[in-house]
Amino acid sequence: MRVAYFDAFSGVSGDMTVGALIDAGADAHKLIHGLEHLGLGAKYRAEKTIRYGITATKFHVLIGDQPADAQHHHHDHSHDHSHDHGDGHTHDHTHDQTHDHSHRGLSQILELIDKAKIPAPVKASASRVFQVLGEAEATVHGMPIEQVHFHEVGAVDSIADIVGACYGLHLLKVDAVYSSPINVGSGTVTAAHGVMPVPAPATALLLKNKPVYVDGPAVELTTPTGAAILAALAKGYGAMPALSIESVGYGAGTRDFPNRANVLRITIGETADRAEAQSVAVIEANIDDASPQVLGYAMDALFLAGALDVTLTPVTMKKNRAGHMLSVVAKLEDKDALTSLILRETTTLGVRVTTAERKTLPRDFVEVKTPYGPVKMKVSASGFAPEFDDCQALARERNVPLKDVIGAANFAYLKTKA
Repeated sequence: MRVAYFDAFSGVSGDMTVGALIDAGADAHKLIHGLEHLGLGAKYRAEKTIRYGITATKFHVLIGDQPADAQHHHHDHSHDHSHDHGDGHTHDHTHDQTHDHSHRGLSQILELIDKAKIPAPVKASASRVFQVLGEAEATVHGMPIEQVHFHEVGAVDSIADIVGACYGLHLLKVDAVYSSPINVGSGTVTAAHGVMPVPAPATALLLKNKPVYVDGPAVELTTPTGAAILAALAKGYGAMPALSIESVGYGAGTRDFPNRANVLRITIGETADRAEAQSVAVIEANIDDASPQVLGYAMDALFLAGALDVTLTPVTMKKNRAGHMLSVVAKLEDKDALTSLILRETTTLGVRVTTAERKTLPRDFVEVKTPYGPVKMKVSASGFAPEFDDCQALARERNVPLKDVIGAANFAYLKTKA
């Protein structure tokens, strides 16, 4: 599987994503030619630049030979990326340049993408990103998605960046996108409708249940457009999966900070093995004052609530007390809900939470016929095994030993492979 891993240590925006993908080897001429088919009346340029000693590619969207960001930003504003808020409320208080333009609704933008002469997979992923962005803006502004409008200049900028990012991933033949935890920045940002905290409301909503942090200068490091690209396309967040690296690209942010490289790094590579890497939360608690009945009930409740795995390990605790360590493996987005469940259903006063990398082999299910009835087999690169619940149900129903049903299932599967 071919992976693009986003290292968002200085945030992520649309233009940084396009720049990084071009830097990683996406054909800039093909990508720009594709954007020209959108008929936005803009020009596009990718140029090499330096950010704190690192060579990176800066992607420009030019409207009337001026960068799009110059037309909808304060020039003296400490704003990091040449980017407009997805709802089109720009970071420009002068109003005279942007508010004279017409507005574009989400449906018009999706239609424009659909009619363009660009590959179908690019249309599909770009439309998905815009849909996700539109939904976030609609929620933030308390309006139906049909009423979300993008200011003309901001729309051109966002369309070019989103379609450009999706085109870049297509040109690099990327199958899956993964990302590091995301540096969102801090401070405030000035938009047409006043001063807002960073991350902007739409960005914060798009990054719900995603790992984020704040580090570096008090500016907006992650924009709504950058957040929407990851929210719509990323399969997981955390450490970089095991890769055979093919190329690394750096996309430049607008400003050059004095103490960090203001770049988005994208690593392109093939997964080194067939195991799929996934970041998970491991929640643990040591318990020495709960009855086994309560712990057994909590274990069942955790599985029902979506835990990937739950174990109880006998441990000797302080004052030589016999107790148990409850250990839960969970998806990152389920961490808070499962922690609350542990605190509610057990006697522990606290839990330990760590993030770990979980690797799983891809598996398929096939059904085999046995003399006792059908059994599902779990099949992976490392072997095969009958589904225990199926075997148990048949053993009880037919009143035969469980080991006989398991043996018959294995025999039936091996016969299909002979």
